[in-house]
Amino acid sequence: MSDAQSAPAPTGGVIRSLIPARIDRLSWAPFHTRMVLALGTAWVLDGLEITIASAIGAVLNKQETLGLSSTEVGAIATVYLLGEVFGALFFGRLSDALGRKNLFVVTLGVYLAGNALTALTWGNDTFGLIFLYLTRFIAGAGIGGEYAAINSAIDEMMPARYRGRVDIGVNGTYWGGAIVGTVGTYVLLNHISLNISWRLGFLIGPIIGLAIWNLRRHLPESPRWLIMHGRAAEAEASIASIERDVERSGQTLAPVDESHAIEVKPSRSHGYLSLIKVLFSHYPARSALSATLMITQSFLYNAIFFTYTLVLSKFYHVDAERTPIYLIAFAVGNLAGPLLLGHLFDTVGRRKMIAGTYVLSGVLLAISAWMFDAGILNAFTQTLAWCVIFFFASAGASSAYLTVSEIFPLEVRAQAIAVFFAIAQCFGAIGPVFYGWLIGEGEDPGRLFIGYLIGALVMVIGGVVEAVLGVDAEGKSLEHVATPLSAVGAGVHAPGQGTTAPGPGTATTG
Repeated sequence: MSDAQSAPAPTGGVIRSLIPARIDRLSWAPFHTRMVLALGTAWVLDGLEITIASAIGAVLNKQETLGLSSTEVGAIATVYLLGEVFGALFFGRLSDALGRKNLFVVTLGVYLAGNALTALTWGNDTFGLIFLYLTRFIAGAGIGGEYAAINSAIDEMMPARYRGRVDIGVNGTYWGGAIVGTVGTYVLLNHISLNISWRLGFLIGPIIGLAIWNLRRHLPESPRWLIMHGRAAEAEASIASIERDVERSGQTLAPVDESHAIEVKPSRSHGYLSLIKVLFSHYPARSALSATLMITQSFLYNAIFFTYTLVLSKFYHVDAERTPIYLIAFAVGNLAGPLLLGHLFDTVGRRKMIAGTYVLSGVLLAISAWMFDAGILNAFTQTLAWCVIFFFASAGASSAYLTVSEIFPLEVRAQAIAVFFAIAQCFGAIGPVFYGWLIGEGEDPGRLFIGYLIGALVMVIGGVVEAVLGVDAEGKSLEHVATPLSAVGAGVHAPGQGTTAPGPGTATTG
C-alpha cells in the first residue's frame, strides 16, 4: 500500500480505485446476509410502527384509553410522517457528510427513544396530546434518517446483479414488521386491558431495535463512500474485510481487470441548496421521475393504510379490538409482492416492472372502488381485494426507493433520498387526514369511493411517468448509472469502459 493511501488525498489529488468493480464481482456471502438482517430492520420497524398506529387507531377513540376523535387519531400518523420528513433531511445531510455507518447507528437510537416515550402518554388534555405528538415526531425522525443512510449503504455495498431484488426485498420487509405489529396488537388488545395494551404495543419496536443494535455496530463503512471522500486507506481496509468474509464462505475471487478502475477527485460536500441545483439542473428528468414515483406511492399507502381500521369499524362494523386480524392478510400480500417479484426487476428490467406494477395496482384499485361503492364487498372480501392490489403496489412502492437510491451520484445519494422522501411524505401526510375526513362516521360511502378513485389515478400517473422517463439500471454498476460528481475527465470510467493511467498526485487503491 502506498503512502498516499494512509490519508485523504491532498487538494488537487486524484484517487484511482478498483473498489466499485471489486464489490460488483462478489457473489452472495454471509456478509451480505448479515448486512440485510442488520440494516433491513429499518423497514421492519417502520412497518411495525405504522401498523401499530393503524391497529390501535380505533381503540384510541374509546374513553377508557385516550378518547381521541377520528381526526386526532389521523393526526398521530401525520405527525409521525412529518417527523420522518425532518429526520430524512437532517440525518440524510449528515450521512453524506459523516458516513453511512455513523448515521445508521444514531438514527436507530433516536427511534428507540421516541417510541419508548410514546408509551408514557397520559391523556387527551392539551399537554397529553402535545407529548403524544412530540414522541411520535421523534420516532418518525429516527426512521426518516434510517431511510436515507440505509438505502445508501445497501446499494453501495451490494453487487450490481443483486441490487434490485435486495433493495426491493428489504423495502418490502416493511410488511414483515406490519405482520409482527398486527399479531402483537391483536394479542395485546384482546387479552390485556386496553389502556395498558396499546402502550405495550409501542414497546415491541424498541425490543426488536435493541436486538440488532450490536450487529449494526460491527458492519463496515461503505467503501464507495470512503473513496469519494478521499479516505483511500480506510476504503481498502473496508473492502478487504468484506472480501475476506466472502472468501471464508469458500468462494475464490478472480482478479479485477485494471481497465475497470475509476478515477475521482474528492471534493467538498454539498448542502441542500447546492444539491437542489445539482438535481434539477443536471438531472431534471431523473428528478421528475423520482418525485413522481415517491409522491404517488406515499399518497396511496398513507391514505389507505393509516385509515383502514376506521373503514373496517365504520363501514363494515368490525369491533375495534378485532380489526388487527384483518390486517394480517393485507400485510402478507404486501410482503409477498416484493419478495416474489423482486428478481424480475433485475431480469425483466426496471422500466417494465416499475411501470407495470404501478399501472396494474391503479387499475385494480379502481375496480375495487366500484365494488365498494356498489356494496358488493364485506370485511373479508375488501381485505382480499387489498391483498391482490397491494401485492403489485408494494413491489412498485419498494422500487421507488430503489430508483431514487441508485440514479443519483454517490456524493449526494443520501441527501437525494432524503429530499424525495421528504417531498413524498409531505404529500403523503395529507392522505390520512383527508381520508379520515372522507370516512367520517361511515355515513357516506360515496365520498370514500371518490377518494379511492383519486388514489387509483395517482398510481397510474406514476406508472406512465416511469414508462417515459425510467432509467434502465438493472445489472449496471452505480458509477455507470450515475457518474460521480468527483469523477475525473468527461465521465466515470465504469467497468468495461477503460481508463487512463494514474497521473501526478494520484492515490491508487485496490
